[in-house]
Amino acid sequence: MGVSLRNHASFVRSRSLLFPATVLFSLCFFTALIIFKVDEFVTNTKTVVGHNLDPTPWHPFPPKDLNAGSRYDTASKIIQCSYLTCRRTNNIDVSVLEKNTSTHQNINSGTKCPSFFRWIHHDLEPWSKSKISMDNLMEAQKSAAFRVVIVGGKLYVDFYYDCVQGRTLFTIWGFLQLLKRYPGMIPDVDIMFDCMDKPFVNRSEYGPETKWPPPPLFRYCTTSGHFDIPFPDWSFWGWVETNIQPWDEEFRDIKQGSQAVSWEKKLPRAYWKGNVEVLSPVRTELQRCNHSRKWGAQIMRQNWFEEAKAGYEQSKLANQCKYRYKIYAEGYAWSVSLKYIVSCGSTSLIISPQYEDFLSRGLVPTQNYWPVSLSPDLCRSIKFAVDWGNANPVLAEGIGKRGQDLMEQISMDRVYDYMYHLIKEYSKLQDFKPSPPSSAQEVCMDSLLCFADTKQKDFLQRSTASPSSSPPCILPPANMDVIKSFIEKKNRIISDIQMSEKT
Repeated sequence: MGVSLRNHASFVRSRSLLFPATVLFSLCFFTALIIFKVDEFVTNTKTVVGHNLDPTPWHPFPPKDLNAGSRYDTASKIIQCSYLTCRRTNNIDVSVLEKNTSTHQNINSGTKCPSFFRWIHHDLEPWSKSKISMDNLMEAQKSAAFRVVIVGGKLYVDFYYDCVQGRTLFTIWGFLQLLKRYPGMIPDVDIMFDCMDKPFVNRSEYGPETKWPPPPLFRYCTTSGHFDIPFPDWSFWGWVETNIQPWDEEFRDIKQGSQAVSWEKKLPRAYWKGNVEVLSPVRTELQRCNHSRKWGAQIMRQNWFEEAKAGYEQSKLANQCKYRYKIYAEGYAWSVSLKYIVSCGSTSLIISPQYEDFLSRGLVPTQNYWPVSLSPDLCRSIKFAVDWGNANPVLAEGIGKRGQDLMEQISMDRVYDYMYHLIKEYSKLQDFKPSPPSSAQEVCMDSLLCFADTKQKDFLQRSTASPSSSPPCILPPANMDVIKSFIEKKNRIISDIQMSEKT
């Protein structure tokens, strides 16, 4: 009997211990499951700064190190910035929308856009008859780093590949500032965007005899042999990695620096400073011209690592305007440096450019820059330009001043106007109703600021737009004859200078 009671008591104690053990085990199991699911969720979330994204395969670069903190910190930031931030800040100011709707109705009362805005029609002409179908758009995805979808004034992004440095972050920020500048006026649109420097959509592959129109792909540049659609580049909102400020601030400083020395006292030679480690035939050849007495040129190698350690004091653009002539040389492909060189007010010596961005269409040889030929002899072509300018100082100074005036004309107001008109005209060509794919994320200003580091955040906040009190400028009508005539005139002037170099 005593044994039986002891066995019973032992059994009861075992059962009483089993329940909490089961509960504890269940809690541990579900906690582990939740952690696993959250971790899986986080590792599948692609972000504007490059989490869980491979570099673009068509222009590879070293992957970014985005795991400086603990795994928990990284996961928390991805969840917070990607999924929670925009939900708190997506309220729309109805009064601003009503005001801009009224502004939109009076859009024809605005000022005229710069004449080179007419190139928007030229860039979109390949789709003027066929329109842009969803199949056509998805063909462009093969060469896109990300997809931008605007619906109802909200911005959604589908990330495919990471972009070098902060290009994605600052490009998306630019789209958000456009929405803020013209709230309620940006149409629903679906855009494929590549962030690297070389155009991809070759005209030779999509001639009149082909059945399908070219895939519509936005990027920062194009060429006469490509269908890529040029869009303002990320550096208009700042280039953090080289300490270049948002455009309006940087231009103001460059112009002020250019006025520190009169034309007569500027050094009478051509100057270039840049990165020569970018597999650029132009820059490789340019190094041969580094002789101020023989060729009238001073060519300097830029070491960005050393410049960063020195606080960028030796690479400050405003301090490089003490030369009468500034050289522009393309890099691996298109180079973002063009607008900064022309801003100096020095005579810009532009070496046989293959690539063009949206603003370079406003450049006219001998009017606001001087064309330099890569072949047959680059150094002799630079020497000819320098000798001509020193023999004709009033004319050379006028070329530099008109180049600077053009850059001043292209303020951020005009940059947003270009973006507005390009997106508006592009949206008219889409034969489908834009809708964000399930893999896209809504992004907003706060979500980008959430991901930005301290210096990026400073640049982004300094480049924040305000709602415009006036309508966008008036876009020139399509006129392909005007553009054809411009190209012919430009080629004729360049040819005449090349002939003069030989005499």
